Amino acid sequence: MLAPLKATNMNVDLSTTYLGMKLANPVIVSACPLTGELDVLRRLADNGAAAAVMPSLFEEQFSHKTQALAPIAAEPGAGPLVESLSYFHELKEYNRGPDVYLKHIASAKKAVSIPLIGSLNVTTPGAWLGHARRIQEAGADALELNIYFLVTDVDTTSRMVEARYAELVAAVRGEISIPLSVKVSPYFTAFPNLASRLVEAGADGLTLFNRFVQPDIDLDSLRVVPRLVLSTPDELRVPLRWIALLYGRLDASLAATSGAHFADDVIKLVLAGADVVMVASALYRQGVDTLVTLLGGLRYFLENNEFQSVEQMKGMLSQRKCPDPATFERANYTKAVASFLNSGPING
Repeated sequence: MLAPLKATNMNVDLSTTYLGMKLANPVIVSACPLTGELDVLRRLADNGAAAAVMPSLFEEQFSHKTQALAPIAAEPGAGPLVESLSYFHELKEYNRGPDVYLKHIASAKKAVSIPLIGSLNVTTPGAWLGHARRIQEAGADALELNIYFLVTDVDTTSRMVEARYAELVAAVRGEISIPLSVKVSPYFTAFPNLASRLVEAGADGLTLFNRFVQPDIDLDSLRVVPRLVLSTPDELRVPLRWIALLYGRLDASLAATSGAHFADDVIKLVLAGADVVMVASALYRQGVDTLVTLLGGLRYFLENNEFQSVEQMKGMLSQRKCPDPATFERANYTKAVASFLNSGPING
């Protein structure tokens, strides 16, 4: 963090621009069940959330495959299939399905004044494409396309994967006129090039990054189980690094997600170049009121370092403006190791 200067009483401007939308501040709520409840959504807005991403609709919820598999699931030996289909039922508890989802957006637009961003979680073009347009028609101010695709086929090349991403973005862009952000994972060999291709395909912004739900092994039942784990502040460094590298190089908004739990996290990400910082895990761990704390800490930092606005500090420590850009490129591995070794013995 920058060394604090003498506190002032200036009125700092916390506003930022994201996907062409002028927001009151850079802290918004990422896609999670919290934004699926009107009462909670009102509390989020009252506590300072500048925008909110609706819970995700999943590609599988639009597919007729799950309906076709239902009779097969009743056959002997179909235990794993029955279990997998049960997850689609649980998705209804998360977002209640497409029709109710659209009604929720319409109701939410009347309940709060902050911008609302729809969310689609997909892997391939398909029947869900029309719902991108329906989400816009329901009143969403923007759409976040969450491309959740983990390659497991040894014959699938990186070129094929990147082409699929660009195809998905172009397909959605053809359906809607509202701003489009694309949420992706960091697992690419040449991510800056992919980022540029997604913008060329029609993305107005990038949300960095998607967190794949990692499987675990239950030793009691000897089964592989899905296990959702909330993010930790240590995960902040991945989006921080890539936002700092991409800032000023793309004609697109940059949103940071994963790892922002405290005011210092928000400040670091904005300094790196983030237009907005998305939070969810922090709300679950610390409560909705933590939004007030995050914004208070951001305001305090601006005042004590004599910044007049968030825009003034945005990207100040990006790779393009950093005195030591190699820190972002190679992460100064030798310096990091030396610093760790010089920090003293592990046991004190």
